[in-house]
Amino acid sequence: MFDAAVFGSLFLTLFVIMDPPGITPIFLALTSGRPGKVQKRMALQAVCVAGGVIAVFGLLGHRILNYLHVSVPALMIAGGLLLLLIALDLLTGKSDEPKQTKDVNAALVPLGMPLLAGPGAIVSVILAVQKADSVATQVSVWSAIVAIHVVLWLVMRYSLLIIRVIKDGGVVLVTRLAGMMLSAIAVQQIINGVTQVIRGA
Repeated sequence: MFDAAVFGSLFLTLFVIMDPPGITPIFLALTSGRPGKVQKRMALQAVCVAGGVIAVFGLLGHRILNYLHVSVPALMIAGGLLLLLIALDLLTGKSDEPKQTKDVNAALVPLGMPLLAGPGAIVSVILAVQKADSVATQVSVWSAIVAIHVVLWLVMRYSLLIIRVIKDGGVVLVTRLAGMMLSAIAVQQIINGVTQVIRGA
């Protein structure tokens, strides 16, 4: 009872949106100067916050849409536009890196939310859960959500070693490639939303 295609599609989408390689330098900047144990704890905290936010929207997203009287095609188009904005930031390198503050746990805000659990990831999960019409697809969707958060935790926990391997240039390259892939996903999502609007007219 497992749909590999659904798992792979959602995992790839979330991987591109949440961008584990791209989050590495931001995580290092936010946790700089702290002991290794503290950095590892902050990595776990950030993933737990992001996972909690994603889970809430995944479980209650359909009810939220009904309450706000928002149609799925409208959400798909809006989500596609949000993804496109994120993709443009990745491609141009203009995304703002948050600065660390003394009064706020950076692992919770802004790392966990909204950097990891941002609008693009939230919209993608809502749509994926809404489309899952069988036990197999539901299991696949939630498995993909758990898997991407495990990857995020591993990447941040071992970020110092990863930086030594891929260097700063490697992070930039991966970020640009992620931007290209995300832009294609965003455009396709907008096309699908517009197509559903036309069919329903």
